[in-house]
Formats: sequence, structure tokens, C-alpha cells
Amino acid sequence: MTADGAAPGFYVIDEEEHHGPGASTSLGFWIYLMSDALIFATLFATYGVLSTSYAGGPAPRQIFELPLVAVNTAMLLLSSITFGMAAIAADEERPGATRLWLGITALFGAAFVGIELYEFASLIAEGATPQRSAFLSGFFALVGTHGLHVLCGLIWIGVMLVQMSLHGLNADNRRRLMCLGMFWHLLDVVWIGVFTFVYLLGVLR
Repeated sequence: MTADGAAPGFYVIDEEEHHGPGASTSLGFWIYLMSDALIFATLFATYGVLSTSYAGGPAPRQIFELPLVAVNTAMLLLSSITFGMAAIAADEERPGATRLWLGITALFGAAFVGIELYEFASLIAEGATPQRSAFLSGFFALVGTHGLHVLCGLIWIGVMLVQMSLHGLNADNRRRLMCLGMFWHLLDVVWIGVFTFVYLLGVLR
């Protein structure tokens, strides 16, 4: 016992600092985005190797419709702008405007997927199927994987709209919106690569 009657303190117990899930969620999502980028890099490399193997079938300039692809590109780029507007509205604490801009983003994204499905259906109807040549296999794999990601993004936007309707712009929804934004903008960047490397260069060959 010390002079004041207190027990001697041989060690100090420091209270652990507990961090919220935000930091770990952001780090984990960045790791996911990097792995997704590697998948697309692999698909780009595969397409680059196979892009001149036509097996007597159609070449890119014979099947690609650049005006249609340009419209589709505009749909996705516009969706990126409207998502940015949703993020601004969220920063300004306007949940109604955030949901509105997310809904517009989903409409542009759905238009993109619809046009891409129309393009695939037209190619298949002409006999330009993935089995026709290595070039078409690489094309359908790369563009189809990107389209599947956009579809997943649309589902995610739908879930976000429901979550925001129920809970508003709470901390969890803000974090989810941030992750969704990184995912959606990655898809825009990848599509610019697809438009340039697959469609433009393919027609110029």
C-alpha cells in the first residue's frame, strides 16, 4: 500500500482504441478493385494475342458498327457524370437528390447493357459467334465480362436506393456509396480502353 492507501501500480492498462469498419472496408475494396483490374488486364492481353486470328471468318471492320458503339460509350460516360452528381448531392446532405441522380445513373447503365445485348444478338444472328474464331472468342470474353460488371453495378445501385430509402445518408450508406463510385468509375476507364483498343483499332486495321 502507498502512503495514500492506494494499491501500488506496477503497470498501466491502456484502453484499446477501437476503429470503425470504414478503414478496413476501404482497404478491402481497393484490393478487390486491383484484382478486378488484373482480370481486365488479362482479358485485354488475351484479346491482343487473338485479335488477328480470324480463321477465315469476319474481321473487325466487317462486323463493328462504330456509330452504335459511340452511342453506347456516351451512355456509360453520361452515367459517370450523373453518378458524380449523386456524390455531390450526398456531400450536401440531400438524400432525395442523391437517390434521383442514382436512378438516372441506373437508366444510363441499363441503356448501355441493352445496346450491348443488341450488338451481341446482331453478331450472333450474322454467324459471328464466339465459336467462329479466336478473335470473336476474345472479343466476347472481354466485352461480355465488362457488360456483366455493369449489370452487377446496376444491381448494386438498386440495393443502394433501397438502403437509402430505409436509412438515409448514414455513415454505412456513405461508405457503400463511395465504394460503388470507385467501382462504377473503374468500369468507365475500362470501357474507354475497350472502345479504343477493340473497336477503333479493329476498324482501322
